Amino acid sequence: MAELSRTTTGVPAGPAAQAAAAPRGSGFWVVGAVLVLLMLSSSVPSALYVLYQERWGLSSGTITVVFALYAVTVLIGLLLFGSLSDTLGRRPVLGVGLVLAIVSMGLFAGAQGLGLLLAARAVQGLAVGLATGAMGAALLELAPRSRPALGAQVNSAGPTVGIGLGGIGAGLLVQYAPAPTVLSYLVLIAAFTVTLVGVFRMRESAPEARAGGRMRISARRIHVPAAVRGRFAILVLTIVAVWSVGGFYLSLGPHLALSLLGSSNYLVGGATVALLAGAATAAQLLLGRVEALRTAVLGLCGLLAGLGLVLLALGLRSAPVFLVGTAVLGGGWGAAFLGSFRALSSLAEPAHRGELTAAVYVFAYLAMSVPAVLAGMLTNIHGLHRTSVGFMAAVAGVCALALLVTLRLAARTRAEGSTT
Repeated sequence: MAELSRTTTGVPAGPAAQAAAAPRGSGFWVVGAVLVLLMLSSSVPSALYVLYQERWGLSSGTITVVFALYAVTVLIGLLLFGSLSDTLGRRPVLGVGLVLAIVSMGLFAGAQGLGLLLAARAVQGLAVGLATGAMGAALLELAPRSRPALGAQVNSAGPTVGIGLGGIGAGLLVQYAPAPTVLSYLVLIAAFTVTLVGVFRMRESAPEARAGGRMRISARRIHVPAAVRGRFAILVLTIVAVWSVGGFYLSLGPHLALSLLGSSNYLVGGATVALLAGAATAAQLLLGRVEALRTAVLGLCGLLAGLGLVLLALGLRSAPVFLVGTAVLGGGWGAAFLGSFRALSSLAEPAHRGELTAAVYVFAYLAMSVPAVLAGMLTNIHGLHRTSVGFMAAVAGVCALALLVTLRLAARTRAEGSTT
């Protein structure tokens, strides 16, 4: 393991430096802005994929590979550097993540073909993976003392808010502003630069980093305790269903929406992503205080209803039904992820929670990337419409199985609680 001294991190150590940093409340909102911006930037290419296909002659399979590369590099960043901010501090890790994000935006802006597009997605994924652990911890540590639950709420809703804003914002710029494959990324470079200044000024919140001394860097371990593997296997089915839907919509969803609507307006593609993410955010905010397994069950019911409506829309080739189905699907997506993630997080003791969380991320990002790539490849053979029908039907089957086993788990949990 590499060892780094605090003198190389840039974290202020003395009381004077800490006093000069921005106060607790402003630091919290700076980190919240970083979270939303990183997630926003991750969904901007989704609104541009159709344009990239038209200009560069890329197939749907190639587009899903570009998307999957992002998911894989996020996972690599999480597993290799997810705990780095515990030792180096939140500020330096967030700072490096933002610098990488700026570099990725520059690569996107300069891309004239597949090569730089792949490079940009890879650097962007690494930036998000590197920063995710630091953002999650800092939001909990810097939450206003008068509203301690706000950290968990921003952690939960921030990603879907960012994805939604990125979809609609990029769609607007691509359709109505000049230089559609450049302007969105230049705006994000400016926004990331502003937040980088804010991160530099915020206080350090990592206890070990403030304490000083030599620190170790280690990759995050993936481990599911033997005692909870059965429950983990049940709950992770929901994670797989949720992120299979997310990966499909973020890669091929805009193209499908344009096809069903018979439109050439790129705003439609971005609005589809925004509709899914916005409904997910609303569901998470409404169900934030509902018991975890109940939330997961409600979410799975929503996913099944939404998938049914989307399948109906594909059969009828109806754009209005598709949009309604997307909204219902988004609500189920947000609730199912919130409930299953909360239930999974409670399975392990605090000392092993990071290991179990890493295992959840592995399944989430594999579910986001692998099915999307398969769907993209099948689209080249069977066409977008037939592939979408098969994909949605397969995910509905996974949702139905997940709902059945989660209901059984909930009943068993209630029975165990009544006997104690």
